[in-house]
Amino acid sequence: MTDIFQLTRKLVDIESVTNHEAAVGECLLNALSPLGARFSGAVERCPVKADRFNVFAHWGDPVVTLSTHMDTVPPFFPSREDADFIWGRGSADAKGIIASMIGAAEGLLGSGVRNFGLLFVVGEERNSAGAYAAARSPRGSRFLINGEPTENKLALATKGLLRCEIEACGKLAHSAYPELGESAIEKLLDALQEIRRIRLPEDPLLGHSTLNIGVISGGRAPNVIPDAATAEIAVRLVGEAALVRDAVIGAVGDRAEVREILCIPAVHFDRLDGFETAIVAYTTDVPVFGKSWGKPYLLGPGNIHVAHTSEERVSKKELLSASSIYQQMVKKLLAAA
Repeated sequence: MTDIFQLTRKLVDIESVTNHEAAVGECLLNALSPLGARFSGAVERCPVKADRFNVFAHWGDPVVTLSTHMDTVPPFFPSREDADFIWGRGSADAKGIIASMIGAAEGLLGSGVRNFGLLFVVGEERNSAGAYAAARSPRGSRFLINGEPTENKLALATKGLLRCEIEACGKLAHSAYPELGESAIEKLLDALQEIRRIRLPEDPLLGHSTLNIGVISGGRAPNVIPDAATAEIAVRLVGEAALVRDAVIGAVGDRAEVREILCIPAVHFDRLDGFETAIVAYTTDVPVFGKSWGKPYLLGPGNIHVAHTSEERVSKKELLSASSIYQQMVKKLLAAA
């Protein structure tokens, strides 16, 4: 029988920052192979790019698929546990979820349930590379239960994401003679100030859009007028991306170039009777999957407020509860199919 706590710690202790998921993928292949053999299932390595791959396991025709991601944000730090929590990078987002899903799969199989699958993807924390690859290779699933930290509440909506890079160009000069150069950093700062003045959209359900200037880089030395500077921004979308995109381009004007890196729309989900609900502000792989893996739902153990932090942890009680909830959801959706 799967020890969900032990498996969570084992997964957390394998560093899998985005683009380096191979080791945790191999661990999952090894963990799932006995379930595949014991219950006449199939466990597959699904190539994404170079040595990166998704892991897909299914028993019968996968009418319902449980899915989440293998990668984490940096920096890596290993697991520890106390009476109530498992700590470590990825414990909440989303390796504890993986363990709960595998525990749910074993419970379902032991009770004779078939026609479901598990899909674990790479790249969610950066560019959804694994989800894009999976979307190009659907397997007939009619329902997708995506796992992210929702404190085991069924999400009714998630915000989208617009990521852009702003690049300003200037002219090198000695800082004693600034009139001979053109500061790319000053151009970039002016552009960012105008971006901060944008009135972002609101939504009755999702609330306010939010803007984060996450990365700024540029310059060569304190005594050199900088010839290049860049910034990366992220807007959490609550409505149409085009309105925000046009506003950013207009705010930047001719000071710099705007390049769109990623755009994921906001998502609204249907209710499922019998499950507590919530609204979440983050973005998931769900829009990337589209309808290729079926009608989506979003639920998982863990609190998003501690994900991506040095205090990342997941409640042991929630991990066990999630395994049970996933089994209930799979049975309910199979009955509705």
